[in-house]
Amino acid sequence: MQTTSPASSAGVIGEAGAAIAAPAGPARRGIAGSAWEPYLYLLPAALIFTLFVGVPVVGTVVFSLVHYNGIGALSSAEWAGIANYTDAFTDPKFWEAAWHNLILIPYYVVLPAVLGLIPAAMVQGMKLRGSAIFRVGLFLPYIMPGVLIGVVWRWLLNPVFGPVNDVLTRLGFDPPTWLGDFTWALPTVGVIGAWAAYGFCYVVFLAGMQKIPADLYEAARLDGASGWEEFRSVTIPGLRREIAVVVSVNLINALRAFDVIKATTDGGPGRQTEVVALYMINSAFGVNRVGYGAALAVLLAVITLVLSLLTLKLFGDGDD
Repeated sequence: MQTTSPASSAGVIGEAGAAIAAPAGPARRGIAGSAWEPYLYLLPAALIFTLFVGVPVVGTVVFSLVHYNGIGALSSAEWAGIANYTDAFTDPKFWEAAWHNLILIPYYVVLPAVLGLIPAAMVQGMKLRGSAIFRVGLFLPYIMPGVLIGVVWRWLLNPVFGPVNDVLTRLGFDPPTWLGDFTWALPTVGVIGAWAAYGFCYVVFLAGMQKIPADLYEAARLDGASGWEEFRSVTIPGLRREIAVVVSVNLINALRAFDVIKATTDGGPGRQTEVVALYMINSAFGVNRVGYGAALAVLLAVITLVLSLLTLKLFGDGDD
């Protein structure tokens, strides 16, 4: 019987281990690990953004420079240059719609900010239990579709069977037809917009208050500050960035207001609630002035961008 010495066995094992441990030849380098890899991860999002944002924006700018009725072939469009823009600046209906947007700004910006700040301060100051459920309930209107909000409020404010007028009548008041009255229609739409937005303001402000150091409140109390003085000297300055976010978002909503107004008044009575976005849609698809409607869209986008940047600049100064 043939035996193998320990030395020879160790040599065989060593050679096998060396063979196993020996690195293979240089791997073929593909896209993975190359300089192009990060861009490949961004490619799907870039394609979606280009298809659904970039192309429509460029198309809108192009249409704003032509006269086109939206019915015939694109070859029937006539070059207009800046004629659609000059028409907008001399159009009294455009300025009337812009004035309505301006009136809505206090309702869409200031009112929901105040309505969101007060309960946020109460919840934060009293440390109420169940505040998470309270937060979800207040935030719910903000994520509801604007059309749904408009339909619900149109039912609530119906002058014949609406519960709001029914309650007011039982209390001895003579309520108006809120959405059909020339005086009350626009303020009513503004209040509906404020109701839809104040939950967002509440959530943002409450999150901002939770990051304010408690030491600042303790120092204010040691200095003898009252609750109002704490709120004015500690809470408000600590919410500077949150205020910038709330004002910017709500300002954009005020300038592009459309769905709630379309679902409640459709710009009426008369033209009392017609805003720029609604006038833009009516111009492009109602009277077949696609080029003019596109020009209004570009102007609205530019105005919204400029005012948003000014707002962020105003409230952003002094940030750490």
